[in-house]
Amino acid sequence: MSGYYCFYYFFFNLEGNYKNTNTLKKLLLGLLLAIPVFANAQSHNEVGIMGGVSNYYGDLQDKWFPGSGKTYNPLGGLVYKFFITPRFGIRTGVSLTSLTAADSLSDILVNQKRNLRFSTNLFEFHTGFELNLFAVDLDRVKVSPYIFGGVAVIYSNPYTDGLNGEKEYLRPLSTEGQGLPNYPDRKNYHLANFSFPIGGGMKFFVGQTFMICTEMGFRYCATDYLDDVSTSYVNLDTLFAYKGQKAVDLAFRGDEVKGFAESGSNYPNYKFQRGDNKKNDWYWFGNISVSIYFDAFGNFKNYVQTHCPNVFKRGW
Repeated sequence: MSGYYCFYYFFFNLEGNYKNTNTLKKLLLGLLLAIPVFANAQSHNEVGIMGGVSNYYGDLQDKWFPGSGKTYNPLGGLVYKFFITPRFGIRTGVSLTSLTAADSLSDILVNQKRNLRFSTNLFEFHTGFELNLFAVDLDRVKVSPYIFGGVAVIYSNPYTDGLNGEKEYLRPLSTEGQGLPNYPDRKNYHLANFSFPIGGGMKFFVGQTFMICTEMGFRYCATDYLDDVSTSYVNLDTLFAYKGQKAVDLAFRGDEVKGFAESGSNYPNYKFQRGDNKKNDWYWFGNISVSIYFDAFGNFKNYVQTHCPNVFKRGW
């Protein structure tokens, strides 16, 4: 019995193992019918590097593209794409960048008085789909716009500068009462989270070797704590009792603003708004990638020998 029919026999004889067998059969039948289409499609691979800039959107920055250049940071990464057809492909990659923002750069007066700031290194592993509007291929279209979407795993650990300029990680300070017994509804946030990339770009097939892509991608995060700011202040005495003076000093930094004493302000009362917990944080990438194009797995060496400039052929 061929592999195709073994697959068919195995799945279509699972009566009683699923509550909705008919629906499952229809789904599997569609996948089986699609196998010959994908198998006969002209597939190719793209492997390359990417670089660009990143920025953040959240409680400490309410503009997607702020006029100040102080919150734009460089990014770099690796990308791999497998195109099942000249139009549709699967993409994956890793990226490393940093995010930063400060209330002192805000146009909102109440944020300036809050005077918080943060930075974080951010590592991202993403996977998803990419759809070319035109069928980009060695023997077809050489330029095409494209869109993409997917899911990513990210790691970040927000920090700020202490009163003496030292680096202080914010999560252990529980600046909004996270993890304190007095606030059982406020759990410690995770440093590893999910984000959901979506965006688009333009790709250019240069000669027979290189694929150059210019891309803009936005990432919605499954957390509101990229910046350590989300909800309301907690009681000053409680925070001091459990976490010490450092936590109090960095949970509200309005006293560092010139004219603070004259304004009659002090540490905000318990439950006074510190952030907006109805909106999660975002970040975005604007980047250019340069990739090497080659056909399906197994013939990379042959492809280099027949399509690439002489500099790539040496040593094969």
